[in-house]
Amino acid sequence: MRVHPTPRKRNMAFGPASPAVSATGRLKKLRRLPHVFSKVLELPFCADADVHVEEEPTGFRFIATAIGVSASFRTQFIEIHPGIMKLVVRNNEAGDVGFEEEELEFDRWRVRLPASTRPALATAECIRGELIVRVPKGAGIDEGG
Repeated sequence: MRVHPTPRKRNMAFGPASPAVSATGRLKKLRRLPHVFSKVLELPFCADADVHVEEEPTGFRFIATAIGVSASFRTQFIEIHPGIMKLVVRNNEAGDVGFEEEELEFDRWRVRLPASTRPALATAECIRGELIVRVPKGAGIDEGG
């Protein structure tokens, strides 16, 4: 996998002939915004793992083969910033690092969750070598406030 370097310049500008230039002749600058989603699910598998996703009337089910890992998993709902939530599923092993102390992992399976989901009520269980994560839907009060 090839990784492209991040640009050093944070503001991007267009030339004077560009439609981005206003009628007054002043140049408009565009700011780059990070790709932030309001709700994200992260599973303890590599980014290219096969995960089956099922949508039900009551929520979503994420099913992945969990052979070779412990049969016990835990979920934690993390509010990164007001309105930005992350649901993390990890192995429940004695030697597993705590959520606050773990390093940032880039090679993790992640998916953006719809706004109708309730990540704080998610459950994870391992049945016959398959990790099943259930994220319920809800039209009620949003966790973010």
